[in-house]
Amino acid sequence: MADNARAKRLADLIREVVAQKLQRGIKDPRLGSHVTITDTRVTGDLREATVFYTVYGDDEERAAAAAGLESAKGVLRSAVGAAAGVKFTPTLTFVADALPDTAKTIEDLLDKARMSDEKVREVSAGAKYAGEADPYRKPDEDEDDAAE
Repeated sequence: MADNARAKRLADLIREVVAQKLQRGIKDPRLGSHVTITDTRVTGDLREATVFYTVYGDDEERAAAAAGLESAKGVLRSAVGAAAGVKFTPTLTFVADALPDTAKTIEDLLDKARMSDEKVREVSAGAKYAGEADPYRKPDEDEDDAAE
């Protein structure tokens, strides 16, 4: 088993090599400029690498990009092997990164919370206190009440 630093260096190298190869070396029209490699993780034994990617576009473009990455897997693995110089080139698995979808969901929830806060602000704009403005008794008032 390799140490974590070596696995991290190999993961960084794989991310860079795959990104460069997708940008310059692969002529598949399904893998246009809308595919972005976001992260790479390598197992502790350096045998398997998971490459996370995002595709900017609709579901059809995402499916096409996934098919394109699967078809280019061998070429990309060969490029990684040539660049890494390790005894065993890790097998590549491509996984669509859910981070953009999660970020969009969080942004939608934050917008909903802002709208709710704005409604509360509008309703409370002309509101008055139910009792006095300051409902707490002051220490000097307590002494005056006790003296009487």
